[in-house]
Amino acid sequence: LIIGGLLLPNNPALAAAVMAGAYALGAGSGLAAAVLLRRTVLPGETAPLVMELPRYRRPSLRTAAWTAFDRMRLFVRKAGTVILLFSLALWVLAEYPKSSPGPEVNELQARAASVAAAGDATRADVLRGEASRLRDREKLTHSFAGRAGHLIEPVLEPLGFNWQIGLGIATSLVAREVIVSTLAVVYGAGDPSAPGATTSLVDNLRRATRADGTPLFTIATCLSLLVFYVLALQCTSTIAIVRRETGGWKWPAIQFAGMSAMAYLASLAVFQVLKAFGIA
Repeated sequence: LIIGGLLLPNNPALAAAVMAGAYALGAGSGLAAAVLLRRTVLPGETAPLVMELPRYRRPSLRTAAWTAFDRMRLFVRKAGTVILLFSLALWVLAEYPKSSPGPEVNELQARAASVAAAGDATRADVLRGEASRLRDREKLTHSFAGRAGHLIEPVLEPLGFNWQIGLGIATSLVAREVIVSTLAVVYGAGDPSAPGATTSLVDNLRRATRADGTPLFTIATCLSLLVFYVLALQCTSTIAIVRRETGGWKWPAIQFAGMSAMAYLASLAVFQVLKAFGIA
């Protein structure tokens, strides 16, 4: 939904089509992987399946609504608490250790004070906003989270990702939804104290830039990120279930490594092909 909003902010129908395309890609890749495994790693006859089916009845709207509500409640209670805990932990990692403002920040603040003293309040506010954004960037870069993100940035750079997106990918290993809260922390969504900030994560991402000042979330980067999350295994609960069903760590490890490699290669191909055509 976020990527659809970034790519097509004024066309909700096409944004919905992007989301539907992501589901179609997931289903298609799952079928293709099943056929490939059936002909290579897991050959042989299909095991017989005996299942007792219930009597067919007319669907009950009340039962369907109650089932949907119950599943939503379980998700909010289980996944929501995990997301909240990781968001709080990430906030601590993004805030500490504290660092002193750099010379560029001090210079901008001094210029803002000088301009304000000269009576140009509008220009002074602009300079204060630039100083605040630069200060936030410096603080995040020197934090524990920033240092971890910089370590994995060279691996993800060919996919069009920077260290902030890499940090979101790393934290979302517990559950893919966590990348939303991670990007909100990294890019300051919902911080009304920051000059020029908005409460919309999409707006903040649309203004995000790379180190050289070029826009970060271009068409190529957005599609690359979407493909990565469609194919990658970003869910520890799935790994735990596979481990329980197979009775060991062999197949969960193979599954995680295989899906991660597939996601990386597909995302790499998407970004590099679009970049070759000048869309990056």
